[in-house]
Amino acid sequence: MKLTRPLVILDLETTGVWIEKDRIIEIGMIKVLPEGGQEGYSTRVNPGMPIPEVVRELTGISDADVKDAPVFSRIAPAVLAFLEGADIGGFNVERFDLPLLAREFSDAGIPFEYANRTVYDAQKIYHLHERRDLSAAYAFYCHQELKGAHGATADAEATLAILQEQLKRYASSRDDIEGLKDFDYKQLGEFFDNERKFRWWNGDLYMTFGKYAKKEPLRVIAKKDPQYLEWILQKDFSDEVKNMVQDILAGQHPKK
Repeated sequence: MKLTRPLVILDLETTGVWIEKDRIIEIGMIKVLPEGGQEGYSTRVNPGMPIPEVVRELTGISDADVKDAPVFSRIAPAVLAFLEGADIGGFNVERFDLPLLAREFSDAGIPFEYANRTVYDAQKIYHLHERRDLSAAYAFYCHQELKGAHGATADAEATLAILQEQLKRYASSRDDIEGLKDFDYKQLGEFFDNERKFRWWNGDLYMTFGKYAKKEPLRVIAKKDPQYLEWILQKDFSDEVKNMVQDILAGQHPKK
């Protein structure tokens, strides 16, 4: 790899995917030098909040693992020094890792600017160059070129063939279509509603809109500014949302 500037490959493990609020629990960086050779930096980080169960299952990092780890503000100068003068690479780093890292630096009172660096996002490059449409799936599973793509019948036939191949590869029973029901990928329940206007974080519900967006949980707003929540009851929100707001105003807080 020919470089004119150092390149730091960055990856974060975090308590979740809400850039404005979630915290780093592990940071790993590899610096590739123009003259050859590499340097590494990695550490666990105490997020100052419980690690959600889904994150523990995904990363293998528990509250006990980070109990004695430094908080981010303690390691921020060392992280900044490691990144000094380097371009940055990663997988989905442009949309997630870098914005969340910049917010952590901001919370620590340290400015971090990456707009003047070149960012090499492997995920973006991957998605731009490797197709993920029906024709690509048909070629991958059925080892054939899809003739007549974007014709309704041809596409339906191709999809049937793909499902049959997926059944053979992935399902516990190779002839029972219900074996594919296990692969129903769903959101991890970060949002209360389908419109994503109310979001769970650390056991509390937050608004993602309006003057209290991402700032304070609804239970706090209900005490300091109940009229604001009562306004929601008069507007075009779902019955589910209105029932939730009524419960919070009555002192009953929903559980995730």
